[in-house]
Amino acid sequence: MADWGSCDFTELKKFRDKIESLSEGRVDEFCTVVAKELAARLIAKVIKRTPVRKSEDCPAGVKGGTLRRGWTTQKSGGGSEGLKTNGASEYVNTLKVHHYGGYYVVEITNPVEYASYVEYGHRKRGGKGWVNGRFMMTMSEKELERQAPAVIQKKLMSYLKGVFN
Repeated sequence: MADWGSCDFTELKKFRDKIESLSEGRVDEFCTVVAKELAARLIAKVIKRTPVRKSEDCPAGVKGGTLRRGWTTQKSGGGSEGLKTNGASEYVNTLKVHHYGGYYVVEITNPVEYASYVEYGHRKRGGKGWVNGRFMMTMSEKELERQAPAVIQKKLMSYLKGVFN
C-alpha cells in the first residue's frame, strides 16, 4: 500500500464551525437587523414626503406638522405613548419586528385621523371637486423597493465578513 501522507483538517473544521454558526439563530438576528434598517429608511422617506401646512394657511396660533410627526411603528394604546428617543439609531432599536412564517414585518402607521385622506385624496366639501392625494407612503415604498436589494446585499456582505473573518 502506498503512503498518501498526512492531512491537516483544522482549517476545514474551522470553516465547518463557521457554517454551523450561520444556522444557530444568527440568521434570524441578521434578518431582524435588516428589517429594522429598511423600516427606518422607509419612515425617513415618508416623513420627508409628508406635507406640512404652510403658516399663511394656518389660523393664528396654529402650527402645522401634526401629520408629519404622526408617523410611527408603535400602535396607539400599545404602551408606547410618550416614547422619546435620542436620535435615529436609538429609534431603530425600539422598532418591533414581527416574524410571521418566512416574513419579517414592521408595521408603519400614522394614527392622525386625516392621514389616509392626504395619502389617497378626497372630495372637497359640498362635493365640488377632488383634492389629489400626495402618496407619501406609496411613493416611499416603491423607492425603497428599488433600493432594498443593494441595502440588503451590503448588510449581507458585512455580516458574512464578520462570520468568516
